[in-house]
Amino acid sequence: MTLSVALMGTDLIGQARTGTGKTLAFGIPVLQRSVAPHDPDYDELVAPGKPQALIVAPTRELALQVSSDLQLAGADRGIRVLTVYGGVPYEPQLEALETGVEVVVGTPGRLIDLMNRRALDISHVKSLVLDEADEMLDLGFLPDVERLLAKTPETRQTMLFSATMPSAIVSLARTHMRHPMNIRAESSYDNQTVPATAQFIYQAHDLDKPEMIGRMLQAEGSGLTIVFTRTKRQSQRVADDLTERGFDASPLHGDMAQAAREKALAKFREGKLRVLVATDVAARGIDVTGVTHVINYTCPEDEKTYVHRIGRTGRAGATGVAVTFVDWADLHRWKMINKALDLPFEDPPETYSSSEHFFHDMGIVPGTKGRVIPEGQIVIPRQPRKDDRGGRDGGRGRDGGSRGGGRSRGEGRGERTEAGSSAPAADGDAASRPRRNRNRRRTRGGGGSSAAAAE
Repeated sequence: MTLSVALMGTDLIGQARTGTGKTLAFGIPVLQRSVAPHDPDYDELVAPGKPQALIVAPTRELALQVSSDLQLAGADRGIRVLTVYGGVPYEPQLEALETGVEVVVGTPGRLIDLMNRRALDISHVKSLVLDEADEMLDLGFLPDVERLLAKTPETRQTMLFSATMPSAIVSLARTHMRHPMNIRAESSYDNQTVPATAQFIYQAHDLDKPEMIGRMLQAEGSGLTIVFTRTKRQSQRVADDLTERGFDASPLHGDMAQAAREKALAKFREGKLRVLVATDVAARGIDVTGVTHVINYTCPEDEKTYVHRIGRTGRAGATGVAVTFVDWADLHRWKMINKALDLPFEDPPETYSSSEHFFHDMGIVPGTKGRVIPEGQIVIPRQPRKDDRGGRDGGRGRDGGSRGGGRSRGEGRGERTEAGSSAPAADGDAASRPRRNRNRRRTRGGGGSSAAAAE
């Protein structure tokens, strides 16, 4: 719907459900309007080698995804696409900009850094795209986006794409766009979720959630799975729990190094990683084919977050399963989400890992447990060390003494002697340890008694 309008150079606002192909909706017009180095009119450009198109994305992962799609689509024409984002060295990006690029895809922070270094010149941009604009609003990137817009020509074509359209984004469009055409991919009466995604809402206990996820991962038709958490710490904890249960799982959150995030995402795309436990920001825009299940470990904050989370499955016409766990304290929040999206799940059923309807809904074989022991691996419970049990190791402390071995060796020896547990001392010890000799020393002919009396 957008191709004919975008190819004419008209500003537009594209709104569609997540997973319906918005990337190519702006990617094809951007590539079509860019002049490649091998084109006859390349030398006639005002600034050959300077970026002709700028695509702004809210997260690194989304920037990499968009860049990968554009590189694949523009390979035959020789379009040079550069991805810029934080957390990596500047040098490769600076070298690429110096060599020359046609399309730049990046996050707002790194784009502004390169612009301040005078390495990025966007004054000749003919096409500007704001992808996932509502997420940039939520992350506080709106001032950075306005700074970028101010450095681009007024005659540029501006395209704004998002799954939802908050009022602040509408205001931004009115300020910086010239008579934009608003295109929706569906009727305003349709809800914003993909019909091919089966949705299940369960009222679950927090301590039972890992067991439920472990059983779902063994359900019929279960493949690549994304588990969404509310916090970074929760993402790490759930990933560690699933790994301990025998599943290939990895966290994906903002506290991880960029190299580790890219490695985890690459393994997930290649199918070498089964479960990705991610926060909302880190997983925004992940487009991985074959994701069969999306699990909301906690209730989403609002309906926009819910739409974006479950949009990671059921993409490009495929079917998917979205499961949401709602805690007792989050029932009111879920009812607001349910009402906003006009969903039929106002009262989620109380569900446990042993509930029959849970097994039936997920297609889990009865008797399945939420733990897998890999072939050839024996799981041995950790045994506490001796010094972890308060010194209860047969009545002797770490220094070979009795319980209470926390005292120094000399103190312990003296107290044991008073208790009568020490061996008899030699004659030479009488002067150095008078208390022990006075109480315990016995000699022939009463010599020891007279010595004690003299003391």
